[in-house]
Amino acid sequence: MKNYVIILIGVIIALVIVGGAIAYTSMHDDTSDNNNTTIKSCIPNITNATNDAPNATGDDKNTTSSEPYVVSEVVKFNAQQGEGYYREVTYSDGNFRQYDVDTGKLIGSSYDSDQDKLPSME
Repeated sequence: MKNYVIILIGVIIALVIVGGAIAYTSMHDDTSDNNNTTIKSCIPNITNATNDAPNATGDDKNTTSSEPYVVSEVVKFNAQQGEGYYREVTYSDGNFRQYDVDTGKLIGSSYDSDQDKLPSME
């Protein structure tokens, strides 16, 4: 009877170790590292925006920027294409731009001036 208890405890410990290893690897997906490096390469593609707050402090406290500034950047799964990821940048004026994470190219925008730069839908 004592041998069965020891074997049962050994099996339970083995299951906990294997389950922990699976959980660790699923939380640390290899593609996230690739996305981080390609996201950094997309940063120069952001145009017509500044990161300054609309009301500056210090010497420039009486000036405001008429240019929109970046409010948020989020990487999302590209469900429309069915694969890959895109980075969505939201600006203070309520508009957004979407960049392909792999290529850094502009794939979506709410700005009228960007419409001719978007890929053709044909």
